[in-house]
Amino acid sequence: MVYTQENKDADMIVAEPDRSASWEANKLVLIVMCMVSGTIAVGFTLLGAWPILPFAGLEMLALGSALYYVCWKLNYRHVITLEPEVVRVQKGHYFPREEWEIARDDAALSIVPEQHPWDAPSITLFSRGEEIPLGEFLNREDALELLALLRGRVPVGNHSPRAKQDF
Repeated sequence: MVYTQENKDADMIVAEPDRSASWEANKLVLIVMCMVSGTIAVGFTLLGAWPILPFAGLEMLALGSALYYVCWKLNYRHVITLEPEVVRVQKGHYFPREEWEIARDDAALSIVPEQHPWDAPSITLFSRGEEIPLGEFLNREDALELLALLRGRVPVGNHSPRAKQDF
């Protein structure tokens, strides 16, 4: 998903992966699964198969851990702030863990077209000696939207020699 926020001082472009469900929805799924699994485990325990209880608990722990990990991974985002003098790129989960600042006059885009019609083009912001990949987690439509937003604000420095189409 790509969206933009514009104000008088700077333009901000935010790129983040698509999420099928929020953490609240995942918690609801986990609670329902724990209730179903717990009911089945208690039923088998009443029939004398008590060793099923720890396995049902481990299964729900594994499911909860997997749901949390996926939700955490999908909270990763790139925030590209375009100020009059500087292009700032921030990457991270929940808050910026990596940050770059490039002079606006030195910034340019490098575009590598997709090899397959379903793939997304590779977008890199570069400046003297620095290369910052942007939106590598985006699907094709979102990557093209990010590219369109950036092309209007940052010049394209080069295309890949594999370029078969004009971006």
